[in-house]
Amino acid sequence: MTRTLVLWLPPVATLGEGDGRDAAWLRIDDGVVVDSGQDDGWVDAWEKPRDDSPDDRLIALAPAADVPLRWLHYPDAAPAQAAAAARIDALKNSLGDAAALHVVAGQPAGEGQAVPVAVTTHAAMTAWTDWMKARGLTPAAIIPSAAAVPPPEPDTLWMAEVGSERIVRTADRAYVSDPELDPLIAGGHAALPLDADRMRESLLLTLAAPPLDLLSGGWKPKRRWSVDPAMLRLAKRLAIALVAVSLLIPIIYAVRLSSDTGRADEAVVAMAKKAGVTATDATAAEAELDRRLAAAGGGPLAFSVPASALYDAMGDAPGVTLKTLSHRTDGTLTTTLAAPRVEDINQVLLALQARGYRVTAQPMAGSDGQQMANITIRAVP
Repeated sequence: MTRTLVLWLPPVATLGEGDGRDAAWLRIDDGVVVDSGQDDGWVDAWEKPRDDSPDDRLIALAPAADVPLRWLHYPDAAPAQAAAAARIDALKNSLGDAAALHVVAGQPAGEGQAVPVAVTTHAAMTAWTDWMKARGLTPAAIIPSAAAVPPPEPDTLWMAEVGSERIVRTADRAYVSDPELDPLIAGGHAALPLDADRMRESLLLTLAAPPLDLLSGGWKPKRRWSVDPAMLRLAKRLAIALVAVSLLIPIIYAVRLSSDTGRADEAVVAMAKKAGVTATDATAAEAELDRRLAAAGGGPLAFSVPASALYDAMGDAPGVTLKTLSHRTDGTLTTTLAAPRVEDINQVLLALQARGYRVTAQPMAGSDGQQMANITIRAVP
């Protein structure tokens, strides 16, 4: 159900009088007026039936005494251009400091339609917003009450009772009635009273589609982000689940790695046992196998290990040639390299060092003009 409380704001001149509970008000449920009054009944009408539904809203009506209206015509202007021009023209035709005025223009639905313009002061807006804030009220919109009076028939004007005010509505103006000025302004036009039922229908139409809202410009409320409690609980649960998964992944990986490492160690010990090596763990088995291979001239001390590393390093340096090559039983490889430039030989030496070998080099000049170096390579990194 859509609930709307319509509350008439007191004139600025009377804001300091009383507690403001005797304001005129209407309660509307689903477009039907269900209650009204000019007393403190609006407090119960607003507070008791509320269920914090987003469809509940408060509409405040600003008095015509402080917010008169004009309708300006710009037949050849687009709606947005007409609204901008209306604000400028209204400001030019208003008395007082422009910085103190709050001018609001509505935007017509189509080209050539009249533009409603309201002029009030920032002081009045401050007074009304403070008055509502003191009562815990946050309006969805502040509409000039004069905007609810429909236009009169040609050559006539309306006298309408809106809230606690009598408002005069001409073809292009709406303002609070003044017994002394009304005859002068009306001139030869007939002043007709507006039927209460027709006035109420016009008010409902205005609330459904407000022609303008004083909560605009600098008075436009800042957007507030609301958080759905259910979504917040879901977000917390997802965050907890994410943290739990983030912690479980490395734990599971560590357990699997430990398990795989244990199985690999057991396989190494079993293979070593088949080779006649008795060891308590994989490290001891590997050390014993290396010792036996070294004693037999194999393993990492074999000729093929450092020699393959040397040939791989020379593959990246095409200008380097191999002059001599010898191998000792302690795993040391001795070779003589020749190249057109010292930089080419250095490239091979750096590649061997990058593979973890200990390299020594003694440069010398070749008889054919090439650069040469006697090099020793330790087979064990």
